[in-house]
Amino acid sequence: MKIPVLTARADDFSMKYVRFGGGPRTMVILPGLAIGHVTDSAEAVARSYEAMTGEFTVYLFDRREDPPSGYTVEAMAEDTAKAMLSIGLSGVYLFGASQGGMMAMTIAARHPGLVKKLALGSTAAKTSDGRAAAVKEWTEIARRGDGEELYLEFGRKLYTDEVFERYRDALAFMGRQVAARDLDRFVIFAGAADGFDITGELADIDCPVLLLSDSDDRVLGPDAAAEIESALGSRPDFESFTYSGFGHAAYDTAPDYRERLLAFFIK
Repeated sequence: MKIPVLTARADDFSMKYVRFGGGPRTMVILPGLAIGHVTDSAEAVARSYEAMTGEFTVYLFDRREDPPSGYTVEAMAEDTAKAMLSIGLSGVYLFGASQGGMMAMTIAARHPGLVKKLALGSTAAKTSDGRAAAVKEWTEIARRGDGEELYLEFGRKLYTDEVFERYRDALAFMGRQVAARDLDRFVIFAGAADGFDITGELADIDCPVLLLSDSDDRVLGPDAAAEIESALGSRPDFESFTYSGFGHAAYDTAPDYRERLLAFFIK
């Protein structure tokens, strides 16, 4: 059955989201940087998280529909928090992947009442020191309007060589279909990570935290999680696990990823 795309409205913007599952707790997924709308893949996401839908009603949020020039991760997080509040969410089990993890940390630090537990995947607390070089490369390709090259370079960095080769043709096909408007939105969202640094606010996160990373991350680097570990690692309610060999997109490719999320959230 097709999952309907819903719209949250807050202040002067709107944000698409989908809802699936029927569990008594509320889980929110903030995905990483994407080309196009993540809600277009709602059915695939729902299948991926099927094991969690008995415990959770799951919300997958897209980015706002009309991103302004100069948009930042901090502003993206604030807009997402407003969208969540506009549909009555609070005390959520929040999972953010990659750029979505940057947003999730910001929300947890600045809106503690919204978040009951926080899980972070393949993310970083700051993007300085060349840590987001891959994102800058994608941005330049998108500015040139080359959708096929963007999808291919995106896949090369996100996935292992084996997974990339498996999906190379599909990625190239999707890149040839991408709309100019989606490339323009991608440039804005990719640029939002420039200068991101929430290291000074990590101590404000007062809920339990799970950090999942991969030592073969080609997007943010193998030490992407270092600042998060340094700030939160001594807390008794902090857990972490480092994968090896699944790449940045371990949140999609590691076979036990959902089980780790579920175990942490229902503990």
